[in-house]
Amino acid sequence: MSGNTLRYLILAAALTLAGATAHANDNMPVKEYFGEVPTGAPLQPESVGFYSKGCLAGGEALPLDGPAWQAMRLSRNRYWGTPILVDYIERFAMDVRAKDGWPGLLVGDMSQPRGGPMLTGHASHQTGLDVDIWFDPMPNRTLTREEREKTGARSYIKPGTNTELDKTMWTDAHSRMIRRAASYPEVQRVFVNAGVKKELCSWEKGDRSWLSKIRPWYLHDDHLHVRLKCPAGMPGCRAQDPPPPGDGCGENLAYWLSSAPYKPAKPSKGPFRYKPEMTILDLPQACRTVLAAGQDGIRLQPGPWAPVPPRRPATN
Repeated sequence: MSGNTLRYLILAAALTLAGATAHANDNMPVKEYFGEVPTGAPLQPESVGFYSKGCLAGGEALPLDGPAWQAMRLSRNRYWGTPILVDYIERFAMDVRAKDGWPGLLVGDMSQPRGGPMLTGHASHQTGLDVDIWFDPMPNRTLTREEREKTGARSYIKPGTNTELDKTMWTDAHSRMIRRAASYPEVQRVFVNAGVKKELCSWEKGDRSWLSKIRPWYLHDDHLHVRLKCPAGMPGCRAQDPPPPGDGCGENLAYWLSSAPYKPAKPSKGPFRYKPEMTILDLPQACRTVLAAGQDGIRLQPGPWAPVPPRRPATN
């Protein structure tokens, strides 16, 4: 039995018995528990809390292979989401292949089986409403499990720059694919590198309304990050404010294209302090129930869901 699994089982039993009562395990990093549990919570599907501080009840696993998608990095076990997210990915994959000439999607991280903070990488992706889609198109064959682990997503930004798009790699099909991703009404935001946003602003000659959803953010040089809105009928989901009006191709983009966002942080005047790890006390109360649900059926032996280190730090 792995140490993380044992800690998960102890916390799950304690949560079941003690409800909202605090106990010693409350102060342990909660990512240890969410990162270890291999299955979804047997509850009604619901996103609980905010994208970066929440959990997922009734999570559904994306089929690892579909007619127009393949899931990557299977060992992380981060191919779970709300049924609404799974449906979105499947529809998007089929639509973009049929209507936009895109071969298919390589799907990166979604959420863990019960959402929550991850052992490595993302700060968000906690409520089953976020998904990363690689800029690299799906090949015309089924990738092996080893290839899905070791093949890296390629950066489309020129080395040594923060936002200069490599035009030898980018195609109109990439732009059509991102436009398709943003076209669905359930989409809240699509995060990309500022250089990609700049390209899309120049490329679109017709209806520009979808561009408001395309938001520049750090590091997104090899994938787009799609975030869905809080679904109707999920009162525990904490919504994000809608994007500002307009196409987002003006002052905001100019800021992200400047050097300002990428300047090193100023040295601290006092002793360096690490940001405290998130605990169960930092999450919505309902996440206790999500974490504890069905704990008797938790598999005890380490398995292929054990997390692996990310390719690079993630900030979204």
